Amino acid sequence: MKKNPEDNYQKRKLLSNYFSVILINIIVVILTGFFGLILFNSNKLANHFKEQLALTIFFKDNSKPIEIEQIKKTIQLQKATKEINFISKEEAAKIYANEIGEDFMEFLGYNPLLSSLDIYFKANYVKSKTIKDISTSFLKYPFIEEVQYDQPLLNLLEENIEKIKFWMLVSSLTFIVIAFILINSSIRLSIYSKRFSIKTMQMVGATRWFIQKPIILQYLKLSLISSSIATIVLIILIKRINANYNEIGLLQELPFISIILLGVFLLGICITFLCSYYGVKKFLNLKSDEIY
Repeated sequence: MKKNPEDNYQKRKLLSNYFSVILINIIVVILTGFFGLILFNSNKLANHFKEQLALTIFFKDNSKPIEIEQIKKTIQLQKATKEINFISKEEAAKIYANEIGEDFMEFLGYNPLLSSLDIYFKANYVKSKTIKDISTSFLKYPFIEEVQYDQPLLNLLEENIEKIKFWMLVSSLTFIVIAFILINSSIRLSIYSKRFSIKTMQMVGATRWFIQKPIILQYLKLSLISSSIATIVLIILIKRINANYNEIGLLQELPFISIILLGVFLLGICITFLCSYYGVKKFLNLKSDEIY
């Protein structure tokens, strides 16, 4: 028995609609989860950038090793200090020679670079006034030639971190609304193709829930598939980010990350349920002549 070409067309159309629902759900859940993770880790990310800012002390050529060791120990004991990195003038010469690709000391005849100490501070202490006061206090030592830090970058961090956090929150909420609209549109379009079947069942006496139940369950299954795929993608993404940027410590907050993943998983299912429920309800409330 040959299959009706119209039936084949309708099946292909239905499968295409289902695929679009799954695809949109996957994209929405992934992006919502990604926004959620960024928002949750905004303080950690801000602190990470702050702690990359170095204050560099340059020592005079006549500085004594004991003087340098004493100030290193003093700095290490300070509660504001996160990490220090001493670079001797010989090491500085090697680094600079590698950067420019030639031995500059050959034609200069001497090493003009100075020994230096890079100081990295804990995020709470990375403030313009605090760094300026610390910088000024170091200049009192007679064996210190100069103190440098990136003041424009520090100002940029201070001025924009809170703004970025605010706009990230606004963007996340906006995206959730857009997500709802996208999923709703794709499901409504899919249900629209079933409007005649829905109305026919209603006309022969089927109850509203009898009509709604299989359709809602079908879309919940699709949502379960798409949310599961999206959650797996997010887990892989988190692991990759953590492997490449271990200093951020994403996996240190496993309970909160689990809550976010569960939240976006359930969000996708809830949105699908609401959209499918009200999508079918809309066609049930239409009169027969209004479905054309």
